[in-house]
Amino acid sequence: MLRLPILALIASALVGAPSSGLAAPRTTAMAVPFDSGSVRVTLITDEAEAVLRLVGAKQPTAADWERLWSSDGYRRLQRREAAMGRAFTDSSFEAFVRADSTRARADAFARTLKAWSAADLAGAGRRALAYLPPRSIIRAKVYLLVKPRTNSFVFDTNTDPAILLYLDPAVTPAKLENTVAHELHHIGYAANCKAPEDTTLTQGARAARVWVSAFGEGLAMLAAAGGPDHHPHEVSPPEERARWDRDIAHAGEDLKTVDRFLTDVATGRLSDPDSIRVRGMSFFGVQGPWYTVGYMMAQSIEQMMGRDALIATICDPVSLLETYNRAFASGVTCRLAPPIWSPELLAALRAKAKGSP
Repeated sequence: MLRLPILALIASALVGAPSSGLAAPRTTAMAVPFDSGSVRVTLITDEAEAVLRLVGAKQPTAADWERLWSSDGYRRLQRREAAMGRAFTDSSFEAFVRADSTRARADAFARTLKAWSAADLAGAGRRALAYLPPRSIIRAKVYLLVKPRTNSFVFDTNTDPAILLYLDPAVTPAKLENTVAHELHHIGYAANCKAPEDTTLTQGARAARVWVSAFGEGLAMLAAAGGPDHHPHEVSPPEERARWDRDIAHAGEDLKTVDRFLTDVATGRLSDPDSIRVRGMSFFGVQGPWYTVGYMMAQSIEQMMGRDALIATICDPVSLLETYNRAFASGVTCRLAPPIWSPELLAALRAKAKGSP
């Protein structure tokens, strides 16, 4: 999955710049209203269409190239690469478009563009919204791109949220919908769970709470799957599903490891920012404990206490841990009782700074 929203929150800064006044793109917009809120996902394909037009032309005209350079997708990609400090020029992109390898993949790109353009992105929005607080609103643009790098990412989540997706012929529309739902949950969280930092807490507690928010990856996995009765990799290739099954099998042991990390940060035993970052980042992996342990908690709470109880924790990540513990302390029987969060950690996450009320 794409990690930028969670990593941006952890870094306390977002990658990107305020949105510029670009010409309105040619888009397909899907606005889906709900009683408890609304979601609008706008699909933007102008960059991919412009690239394929160029590749298919025997002698591309200046107007064909200008269609690409002025496309909203290309300009958004250009801004993001600049924000990442990566070299990105019109001349290098033109060389990519003219390359034989791009021409050889043109038919596959075209088929994928047609298939993805028919994907149910509104349905993806519904799945994300179902796991956000009442009256939540999601606004996002989804860009389909033909480009040299095969990565996909989320960008500009504060001002103009965008999901930029490499047009990968190996990805099915169903997998696309799952990915978009996952990222829309992150975007919805960022938009609807804004709260000032609690300065009455200790510095360690505040630092640990930021890392606890990384369990949002697990919540997004559950939302994208459509609920606890669906495998989170139901629409993934077999190897991705097998990897998840291997990793989720030791989520209980991983919980203990993350507990030690968070406790060390919250109590101040681990205070060096670089050391904290290295340890915290190690739990991402491909889909490491921030995903699997987060998913295990979210799934357990919904199954044992209901979805409303889970949603009540969304905007307070610490309450996710406490609610998970309560689920197994409420008399609910479980064939294999997993480990729960330590009292030391939970107390440290709510510890007040000296002199605070």
